[in-house]
Amino acid sequence: MFFSGDSSARKRVDLGGRSSKERDRQKILEQARLERKRRLNSRQQNSAALKIQKCFRGRKDVEAERSKMREQFCLTFGKHCQKVDRNCFNSDSGFLQQLLFFFKAHNSGDFEALVQTCRLLHRFVQANAGDVVDLFAGMDYKSKRAIVENRVKRLAFACLQAVHHNRNQLKDQLLLSSECPSVPAVILLEAVVVLTDPKLPWVCKVVGYLLQRNTFGLLRDIVITAKQSTMDRAANKELSSLGHVLILIASHVGQQPYSCSNIDPRSSFSVITSHVGQQPGQQPCTCTNIDPRWSFSSQVLTIPFLWQLFPHLKEVFTITGMSKHYIHQMALCLHSHANVLPDDLSREFPGYACLLGNILETAMAALSQPNSSFDMAIDFAVVSAFMLEALPPIKSSNGESKGNSSLGVDEMAIDEECVEEGMNRDLKQQIINAIDPGLLQQLVNVLSRGTSLLSGSPKDGPQNKEVEAVGAICAFLHVTFSTLPLERIMTVLAYRTELVPMLWNFMKWCHENQQWPSLSSLTAHLLGDGPGWLLPLAVFCPVYKHMLMIVDNEEFYEQEKPLSLKDIRVLIVILKQALWQLLWVIPMKSPNAVKSSIILSVHRRNSVDFIQQRVSSVTSELLAQLQDWNNRQQFTSASDFHAQEAVDEVFISQALIESTRAYDILKQAPFLVPFTSRVKIFTSQLTAARQRNGPQAVFTRHRFRIRRDRIFEDAFNQLSALSEEDLRGMIRVTFVNELGVEEAGIDGGGIFKDFMENITRAAFDVQYGLFKETVDHLLYPNPGSGLIHEQHLQFFHFLGSILGKAMFEGILVDIPFATFFLSKLKQKYNYLNDLTSLDPELYRHLIFLKHYGGDISELELYFVIVNNEYGEQTEEELLPGGKDIRVTNENVITFIHLIANHRLNFQIRQQSSYFLRGFQQLIQKNWIEMFSEHEIQLLISGSLEGLDIEDLRHHTNYAGGYHNEHYVIQMFWDVLKNFSTDNQKKFLKFVTGCSRGPLLGFKFLEPLLCIQRAAGDASDEALDRLPTSATCMNLLKLPPYRSKEQLEMKLMYAINAEAGFDLS
Repeated sequence: MFFSGDSSARKRVDLGGRSSKERDRQKILEQARLERKRRLNSRQQNSAALKIQKCFRGRKDVEAERSKMREQFCLTFGKHCQKVDRNCFNSDSGFLQQLLFFFKAHNSGDFEALVQTCRLLHRFVQANAGDVVDLFAGMDYKSKRAIVENRVKRLAFACLQAVHHNRNQLKDQLLLSSECPSVPAVILLEAVVVLTDPKLPWVCKVVGYLLQRNTFGLLRDIVITAKQSTMDRAANKELSSLGHVLILIASHVGQQPYSCSNIDPRSSFSVITSHVGQQPGQQPCTCTNIDPRWSFSSQVLTIPFLWQLFPHLKEVFTITGMSKHYIHQMALCLHSHANVLPDDLSREFPGYACLLGNILETAMAALSQPNSSFDMAIDFAVVSAFMLEALPPIKSSNGESKGNSSLGVDEMAIDEECVEEGMNRDLKQQIINAIDPGLLQQLVNVLSRGTSLLSGSPKDGPQNKEVEAVGAICAFLHVTFSTLPLERIMTVLAYRTELVPMLWNFMKWCHENQQWPSLSSLTAHLLGDGPGWLLPLAVFCPVYKHMLMIVDNEEFYEQEKPLSLKDIRVLIVILKQALWQLLWVIPMKSPNAVKSSIILSVHRRNSVDFIQQRVSSVTSELLAQLQDWNNRQQFTSASDFHAQEAVDEVFISQALIESTRAYDILKQAPFLVPFTSRVKIFTSQLTAARQRNGPQAVFTRHRFRIRRDRIFEDAFNQLSALSEEDLRGMIRVTFVNELGVEEAGIDGGGIFKDFMENITRAAFDVQYGLFKETVDHLLYPNPGSGLIHEQHLQFFHFLGSILGKAMFEGILVDIPFATFFLSKLKQKYNYLNDLTSLDPELYRHLIFLKHYGGDISELELYFVIVNNEYGEQTEEELLPGGKDIRVTNENVITFIHLIANHRLNFQIRQQSSYFLRGFQQLIQKNWIEMFSEHEIQLLISGSLEGLDIEDLRHHTNYAGGYHNEHYVIQMFWDVLKNFSTDNQKKFLKFVTGCSRGPLLGFKFLEPLLCIQRAAGDASDEALDRLPTSATCMNLLKLPPYRSKEQLEMKLMYAINAEAGFDLS
């Protein structure tokens, strides 16, 4: 920018090595190219201008000719066609030729002329005894065929154009029937009806012409406008002219078209449908196929609530081949991944949802028809599944989404975030109501009848037909489970269809042959590259699980229904292998990641990751349920539920770390891990929790004086005031005997163990009124506890914390709980089969009702139950208005389960809730969920078998000169081995403060049992002493008795003295 001091010009050098001549050559070539492009654009612009001018002049000339023709038409035939006779429709007349030449739908004069023409057409057809062919062609149709067909199809299209263009002015007339012959819309539409009668020789030519001109698109606009009419449609039950047109045109599906001619429009459905069928002399439809985007299914079936407007069309669509044809057409579109649906009417009415609702509403009747086929059921299942997948999850009327929260990962939360707010409520309800038990029953039965799977596993493997049936029904039901409420459909799938045996025979063959075929190319959008067993398990598990909730013990164990015990053992292997694959082998996103992806895209909630998560959930639930059945009455080894890979120490150590696969397995499928391994994990969790509270325990130690004869009252008054943190800390007890004197002994832990045993024995005693016993002497909360104790709920909260404290400290207590009460510690729901423990007589009566062969209504039972607590009878309704609802064969299953629910869940709900709150103050929910109810009882009380004396001897230390081979020690073990089980328990309580040994054996007793010599010499005075103990150290102080008899006598006296700790 500034002068550098050098006035000479510098030579410019191209660093690329090119000369200036070369640069000039490239510049010239570029300029030549641009010039050629400019000349080309100029020629194209000139050519386009010429075409536009030519087209404009042509249109202008045509319009001029039309005006001339319009004037000539008025002069010749009259402005209102008053100069027309029946010969004007003949091919020799220029009447139709001129009218169709100048006709424009937007011209009011043309519209009026067309209406008058159609009015004349109706008059002349009636006068000619309905012979339309004679009216247009006379006696020589063959020679005039081309002219007649051309005029008829153009006339029919002109009528539809006229109605379409003027639909807003005619909207109150569009749904009228032929009973209103003077209305313009009816006149025009009835003209189309006359011209497309299936008995006419030109009908396929006319309909084909109409279809090629997007007639269904025109009819869609007309119907949508008709929906806006304010007329009362409920009173108009006749076949409307518009509906008649739809029937005639839509029925051209490659077979004999449906004919409504000679039928009174006021006829009932049964009269109309009786005219369906092939008539003599009629040929099948020869219409050419059209683009699916302009078909009846895309343009008309996507109109919301179509069948409310056209009930006659619904009937015809159902009973003829129309439904089969159009559903198959949609299936082909899915196969080719073609999007053929029109734009949504609004956010409230998505096209696919409207189409789904209309198809589902006719599906049950269509599948019930004699002409319903296996292939049609396949197409329907695949098409419906595809559209259901796109549907947002739908909540039931009571607000519960999808009926069963166990299906899927945190589905309730997903539903709240994912449901498409704009979708119309009535449209959702239409879909819910359409997928009713009858439809599912019919669909499954049609598909199962078309296969050989009901007769057992196929020897040569499932054929293509079987694979297609399984794939279609599994895809449909899986998406249905993911989308719709389940409360209305599970029972019918379990008990009114052959779905379970069908799927089981398929799965059994695949498992035995280690071959899972690809289900169907039409279900690939669901599975992707996922394993072939995913979809069958996704459907089989929830249905069979629901079946097990209803089946009774006799059916399951003796009649072996629905599956034999042998098959169930095979099923356990299949489920276990699949679950291990999903949780350990197959890489899968975490549940949170799956949930996030679902929220981002509702339409892909059935991705492979989601299906895997769903299958892992329902599979683990079914396996847990089968484990419960096995615990009631063993039919297979407990180890059959365990995964062999889940037993090593590495797995156990990983299971303690969150976000590891081992931790997820322990949380979702704990039965895969052996019980002893889970106990070790549980013990580690308790130890870590005690250590977290250990440092503060030294400074926050709580000491309580407890009177032995008032142990429950004193414990409740003092311990119930402790906070959760204090309960987790160290608690020490001093006993006061009947004389009001503090007992000897310093509580180093042993006295507290003794206190825990005594407080639980006193509080859970049925004489106290808080608990009752079953016939098997198992404890459960007393439903009438409030009649005995005013503070009964506070007592239950306290007892929950006492039981939690015992488990937290690793103290076993001898309290046998009923299984249905232990399930409340896991916040589980009890079902009918749990009633055998509570009330066997009531259970027998309910099973009698379940299998009653007569008319149950004659038994005069109602939906009420009578409670009898301490002589006070109260009547409760099982349902709102239940005293007026009689039990019938249709609702007896509901009645049975409401009775079971009342006794097992409702009556003890308050007591169980307060007990659980106290229990969870010390034992976290995720700790206890690792165990079944049977295993929880073992955690509480230990094994019911006697003490393992050899295990105790193997893990005993000696002091004061004793050793394993000492003669006193030899006598001691011989004496202890000969004790009764009760005396062995008393000995263990005497030494350790607890009558039960550690759950995993005495190896885990802390500290190990120690036998110490109690006297320095063997004098008579020393040998007259009784054995004593220090329970805080698990220490037995044993004098060196000279004989086995003397040792047995002294030891027996000591353990039965029940002198508290005064002996020490």
